[in-house]
Amino acid sequence: MATKYHLKLKGYVGGWNFDSDYVDYILEKNADKEVQVLINSLGGDVATAFSVSAAFKRHGNVHVHYESMNASAATIASLGAKRVSIDVNAMYLVHKCSQMVFRWDMMNADQLQQLIEECEKTKRDLDKIDLNIAGAYAARCKKDKEALLELMKQGAWLTAQEALDWGFVDEVTDFPEDEKPRITEDVKNFMAAEGIPMPECLRHEADDEQNFLRRLMAALSNVFKSKTETKILDAMKKTYVNVCRTLKCEHLESEDGRIVVTEEQVQVIEDHMATDGEQIATLHSTVADRDKEITDLRAQLTAKEQEIADLKKKPADNSAQVIDDGKESNVTGDDYFAALADANELLNKLN
Repeated sequence: MATKYHLKLKGYVGGWNFDSDYVDYILEKNADKEVQVLINSLGGDVATAFSVSAAFKRHGNVHVHYESMNASAATIASLGAKRVSIDVNAMYLVHKCSQMVFRWDMMNADQLQQLIEECEKTKRDLDKIDLNIAGAYAARCKKDKEALLELMKQGAWLTAQEALDWGFVDEVTDFPEDEKPRITEDVKNFMAAEGIPMPECLRHEADDEQNFLRRLMAALSNVFKSKTETKILDAMKKTYVNVCRTLKCEHLESEDGRIVVTEEQVQVIEDHMATDGEQIATLHSTVADRDKEITDLRAQLTAKEQEIADLKKKPADNSAQVIDDGKESNVTGDDYFAALADANELLNKLN
């Protein structure tokens, strides 16, 4: 069963995937547990490595496991761990620290003297750092500091067993999931830039890999080469947003200005267009109905406006006409005043 790691520290020490702040965060989340840490790194920033080592020591229950190739600052990081193991195929390298020195300039005697003094100061600083690192290694390995300093000076790769013999690790394991050492072009370039030597046991493998790549490229060139001319195939991936959305794909392959689709994809497009056609016809019918309704309403409105205009032209009715039908009235004065009183009372109630 593969080990479940809380932390996988790989790449450049001090980079985004070998960050001391993230290490602190994970350790705090697992304060009461044994924390499993996988390391696979060729080194990097010494300060970050010491910070990680101190964090492991503060936690007090960290198990570090090394796989593949580990060198420089990556070996410092585990010094504060409670237990350290290493894959049987892994490699381990300790060496003296270094700093980039590059100067290309014309100088007189005074300027040369200044450069010499700067370099001497840098050397003194590096010597102090080396002594500090050697002391940390010695404490872990239970060996003399001078012996560790001499090993750092040699800067030679150690096998897993040799790392165990020196005391850098507590156990050699053989987990099937562990990554085996491989010299890729990126690894080769990093080692050259950092002054890390190539392991002799892997040098032949690296050469074989490079030779294989050359043979592969030559073979691929011959595949596309005819007797009279070399034909260059320009295969491009194009994204037609609407078509790809319909076909539910990321892109379409284009070659020589042509795009090949399957019969199934054509059917999908056909069905989609048929559905769209039906929806468009329905929308056209709905729009026509709405247009007729609007026309009818406008006609009604015009008729009402004409009716109002005609009414305004007619004379007003005379409502103050006295009709004398020749009949004698039976209404007395008392009836009149009683009706008037009733009317006033009713008016007061309304007010």
